[in-house]
Amino acid sequence: MKIRIKFRKWGVMKFVGHLDMMRYFQKAMRRANIDICYSEGFSPHQIMSFASPLGVGLTSDGEYLDIEVNSLASSAEAVDALNAVMVEGVEILSCVKLPDHAKTAMSIVAAADYRLSYKEGFESPCSADEWREIIQREFWDKPEFLILKKTKKSERELDLKPFVYRFEVEDCGSPVFVLSVSTGSTDNIKPELVLASVCEKCGYPYREEEIQIHRTEVYARENGRLVALSDMGEMIP
Repeated sequence: MKIRIKFRKWGVMKFVGHLDMMRYFQKAMRRANIDICYSEGFSPHQIMSFASPLGVGLTSDGEYLDIEVNSLASSAEAVDALNAVMVEGVEILSCVKLPDHAKTAMSIVAAADYRLSYKEGFESPCSADEWREIIQREFWDKPEFLILKKTKKSERELDLKPFVYRFEVEDCGSPVFVLSVSTGSTDNIKPELVLASVCEKCGYPYREEEIQIHRTEVYARENGRLVALSDMGEMIP
């Protein structure tokens, strides 16, 4: 039986890296007595995969991991059992059963939503209205938005516009940037890259230590539309 678990991550747990989170959840499955399946072979391991690794320092309300289980009483009981062994900074939000033919979340991730806000003690150089005008003028009104995207092995010129689905600003006392960007193994766009590139175009410095990045949801593309990963399964009564 394939199961998809959604969880949130905040507080000091945002400083725990992806590999340590994997080990943390492996121990949590045993402590919560989840009847998880193990691989075969000389060194069996839990069948578990994460949708899209969250960077160190980021918080989230939309993290996912897929597991395979031999049996599961109900979605509600699984959520309660796992939350009973969670530390502060991690909370299980939902647990759904996937179709037998479902692909892993890792292989189908297509987009993600983010909120970028100024941390306490830091101020934006512009108001929310001014940022809206800048983003409209420098990003949306241009036929293309070319940047030089660098990786560990190479660098290439890239037009960001086809990979940014939403780029707005909310006024929450201080400007909050709301982005939806392409995410996955092929076209993976970091939200900070989008904001930093716009800042560079208009002469404002982008300092990563000033910005808190919060992921709110992760999506797959199904029949030409984006679907939240949690909506691709059904609750176990």
